[in-house]
Amino acid sequence: MSGPRVNSFFLGDSSGVNFSIILSPRDAETGKLQLANCSGSKRAGDWNLDVTPGVEASKVTVSLTRTLELCLPNATECCPSPLCRVETLQVLACRGSVMLTQLLIQAEIFANSSFRGNVSENATIIPNQAFKPLGSCPCNLTAGACDVRCCCDLECTPDLQQLFSGSCFPGVFGGDVNPAYDQLCSSQTMEYTPEWFPFLCVQSSLDNTPFLGYFYHGSISTPKVPSFKIPLQTSPGRPFTGYREGDPIITEEDDYFTVPQQSLSGQCVGNAPVAYLHNFDVKCLTSLESYKEGLPHDVRINSGTADFIQQNVVYRLITDRGKFITESENLLPAEVLCQNVTFAEHYKFIWKDKNIEQLNVTVFRGSLCDGEILTQRFTVEFLSLNSTNGEEPFENPGYQVGEPVRAANLNASDPLGSLNIWQPAGRGLCASATYRPVLFGVDSYSGCILEVDINEDCSFLRGNVTEKLNALIQATHIGKRDNSSYRDLNDWVEIIRLDPFSSNVSTGGLKGICPDIPANLNIHIISAKVGAVQGIPQQQILAVQISYSTVLWQFQCGLGCKNTLSFLPITASVQFIEVPAQPPLPVTRYQKLYAEFDCNRNEVCWPQLLYPLTRFYTGEPYSQSLAKGLFLAFLILLAAIMSNPWFSKLWNR
Repeated sequence: MSGPRVNSFFLGDSSGVNFSIILSPRDAETGKLQLANCSGSKRAGDWNLDVTPGVEASKVTVSLTRTLELCLPNATECCPSPLCRVETLQVLACRGSVMLTQLLIQAEIFANSSFRGNVSENATIIPNQAFKPLGSCPCNLTAGACDVRCCCDLECTPDLQQLFSGSCFPGVFGGDVNPAYDQLCSSQTMEYTPEWFPFLCVQSSLDNTPFLGYFYHGSISTPKVPSFKIPLQTSPGRPFTGYREGDPIITEEDDYFTVPQQSLSGQCVGNAPVAYLHNFDVKCLTSLESYKEGLPHDVRINSGTADFIQQNVVYRLITDRGKFITESENLLPAEVLCQNVTFAEHYKFIWKDKNIEQLNVTVFRGSLCDGEILTQRFTVEFLSLNSTNGEEPFENPGYQVGEPVRAANLNASDPLGSLNIWQPAGRGLCASATYRPVLFGVDSYSGCILEVDINEDCSFLRGNVTEKLNALIQATHIGKRDNSSYRDLNDWVEIIRLDPFSSNVSTGGLKGICPDIPANLNIHIISAKVGAVQGIPQQQILAVQISYSTVLWQFQCGLGCKNTLSFLPITASVQFIEVPAQPPLPVTRYQKLYAEFDCNRNEVCWPQLLYPLTRFYTGEPYSQSLAKGLFLAFLILLAAIMSNPWFSKLWNR
């Protein structure tokens, strides 16, 4: 101990245990401590022993009762020298005359003194960590005193080191800053020794140890655990510059603003961040047992200029639960436990340029009971501040992959149109199938099954199938861009419709056979990349064509032909074709004649025959490749000379 007080603990039941403290002088001949007995007391010289009993452990405190001031002239009860006390103490725990345990304390206490002298202004010279360890004794943590178990501490006297010589700190912390590594020839360890050891071992001084790298450039090491916090650019002179398309929206606490969304596997993720200018409409299944509340609606979001916006929340009550409850178990009324939960949340972000101006939230609440399955709905919509009627929800110059294709019916008073494909449900019948919008850049294929009677009129069947296919396309024009305006006709491309082919083939009154049924709808959308905004490619639709493929429908007779109904599958496919924004340059006559020398079009590249001898070859030094090339040329020349007939005659002579 180096202070006037030290604490320790006695583990176990302390009832009936007597604690005592004694001074342990050393034997003058052997230098060993004298044996102690249980006849001591709780006071020995200037030392007191205090014991605080506990349930499973008792606190033992040893304290010094005298002052630690340096002696003035003609003063007593003080320290005559800076090293005030050097004593060895023993604390004993006895039950009767039987000693249970003992604690050996080496006290080396200095007198209290204030610094009197000149302060040096010389800075501490830190050695280069690449060639010399920063600290030769890392366990030396206390200045001017001996650290227990630190055998490399030069302030520990031999008497103190004898107390803990068998339990020194091992490894680098204990002072072994240059340990012998496994590849060293003098190393005796065989734990990580390579199989070529010791035939190819390393003979080097320990001053050139690879462990020096552990202390080199430690301040710039990359952390292994990534942070999910997003630091805002709020440093002086560098304010938050706003959002770009696709950036996550940030809250006041520098966290993501999250709304439940669907993952790639189709499951809902509750803590998915909302991306700027990305709309979505998702549905998530949950039960009362697995229900969890989302982000609180009192959380403020960053507007993009380091200002914070409060959510404008409107709560509504759900009266018709049939649209949300999809499954219910038969439980007794007395066993049903109900709770008021969120059925749907609709977020509307009002934005301008790179900033969010307003956030309106509509929350629909209702009662969910135990045993019921709830279909929650979450929608996020970004509305431009310049659009007052909401008919232009985006101001992006072009389409992004995954966004719905904008459609319009410019020949009607209401220009809002739709371009959809089927989303079958249940048995896959067309009567129960719903629609889903066509997404830009996503090739799709869907269909449904139409029930057809054996006595069905072929003309009526063609008209019925055509009507169901045309119901998918309630539009005359498709928007070139995602911000196409209904008031500008140049922002739209007209849908090119190719009518189905009809051969007017007569079936001769046969039942159950109808030719030229337009059962397949083909939608071809031609697009091109027309530029980029803030590094994000923007794509534009150039043309849209709709065509039909006809099939021969024939009634399929089952066992015994007792059923008079058959099935006709009708399909709709969407294909996106990307073309260059500008037509490519025509092939010149030179390119046509010398196409065989083009290394990108032929497997054999004659211009690169001597490629290893050029400066572009970096597989080996240029001098080596040149020497090998000259040696190869010498061998070829030698072979050519030796194959000549006159060389054979000269050799025979």
